[in-house]
Amino acid sequence: MSDFDYDLFVIGGGSGGVRAARVAAGEAGAKVALAEADRYGGTCVIRGCVPKKLMVFASEYAHMPDAARAYGWDIPDGSFDWQAFCGHLNTELDRLEGIYRNLLSGSGVETFDTRARIKDAHTVELASGETKTAKHILVATGGHPVRPDMPGAELGIVSDDIFHLPELPKSILIVGGGYIACEFACILHGLGVEVTQYYRGAQILRGFDDEARGLIADAMRERGIDLHTGTNIVEMRAATDEDMVAGDVTLATAPVEARQIGAKDSAQGKPGSGPVWTKATNGKTRVFDMVLFATGRKPNTADMGLEEIGVKLGRHGQIAVDEYSQTGVPSVYAIGDVTDRVNLTPVAIREGMAFVETVFKANPTPVDHDLIPSAVFTQPEYGSVGLTEEQARDLEEVEIYCTSFRPMHTAFAGKPDRVLMKLIVSKASRKVLGCHIVAPGAGEMIQLAGVAIKMGATKEDFDRTVAVHPTMSEEIVTMRNPIRTA
Repeated sequence: MSDFDYDLFVIGGGSGGVRAARVAAGEAGAKVALAEADRYGGTCVIRGCVPKKLMVFASEYAHMPDAARAYGWDIPDGSFDWQAFCGHLNTELDRLEGIYRNLLSGSGVETFDTRARIKDAHTVELASGETKTAKHILVATGGHPVRPDMPGAELGIVSDDIFHLPELPKSILIVGGGYIACEFACILHGLGVEVTQYYRGAQILRGFDDEARGLIADAMRERGIDLHTGTNIVEMRAATDEDMVAGDVTLATAPVEARQIGAKDSAQGKPGSGPVWTKATNGKTRVFDMVLFATGRKPNTADMGLEEIGVKLGRHGQIAVDEYSQTGVPSVYAIGDVTDRVNLTPVAIREGMAFVETVFKANPTPVDHDLIPSAVFTQPEYGSVGLTEEQARDLEEVEIYCTSFRPMHTAFAGKPDRVLMKLIVSKASRKVLGCHIVAPGAGEMIQLAGVAIKMGATKEDFDRTVAVHPTMSEEIVTMRNPIRTA
């Protein structure tokens, strides 16, 4: 008989934690428990990837009637019903959470709907005060969005709040230039919100390919998003009635009566409850119905008991782990966003699987973080895998194959939309080191391109592949001559 209550106790019911728990129990025969303080499915299913992608779908319909008319359809413009969408969305999220719960129970995992923290290397303490012991503890608590440290920041909302708004604002300021900020700028603009975006850097989407970043920024502005780079917010407070009529502000578009009611609520410090007066680094002052901070995320490690038992935390609160996701305390492991390695749901799931292989199947499996495809669901989408041009040219001499053009679908409708197809190729080995696609459906395309690049395909392998015509993606295999060497 084991000296512990469980072979494994998982803290966190997101995608990574649930996968590790059910595979350890269902395939490796381990006795497993899992504690989740909120909803099962975690950030991705409940307040991230899934609801966000459904919002992306919803926002894209705004442009369809106009495009359809160019193709001969007599379709009038419609209107968007936020309440109807949210009702359907919540039903879907409930369904998905139910699937997660059923997967755990079907695998024999015992679940606790409560917060848990670590008491010692083999003991977990539940919020009720009850303790459970386990041979291994896996921390998969994910992360959370943060507000900047500035007066009035409590008046703004964060990405988690978007899915719980009782109604859409008429105008919004989005602060940030990462993928979350840019995705929500495109989503909310598509749903009819007047969107302004401030980013303190020189260009949005830092860390991605410069050429792709530029095209996306141009497309966002072309669509009507008021995007300001090199700009940040320096002051904010609840808007007063005087702000509503002052000559040095741009009024939000909501009716004055509604804004005044909101201002009184906002003065009480409720995020998103009323108009907000803001001042930017360029000196411009404006009133917005809402401010969204998309300025970063932090791991959920506060008050977890980690440092008390000797688990090392990084500068941002992330759990330090080795290539097998093991902390400095041998019985404690961590996966997913709480480790701040590659913060993507499929990566957390892979890390969970590698953990089970290592600990419960006697098959030491390091986590492979190389050549991970990813997608940014802006409009147009951006799919990437491998190195950017800027990263590659710092390592070796490379050839750049790139084309940008108006795709058939939107060109026929008279739209200015452009797409980008780009390959970064090693001049010495001829391997494709990176692929970048900015186009509708780029996320779908990059998944398939990622297989070839992960296998080590060369430019000549791409060249030998017959094009599928007429498609946008055929350009990936028809670019014969490099446009530059870097």
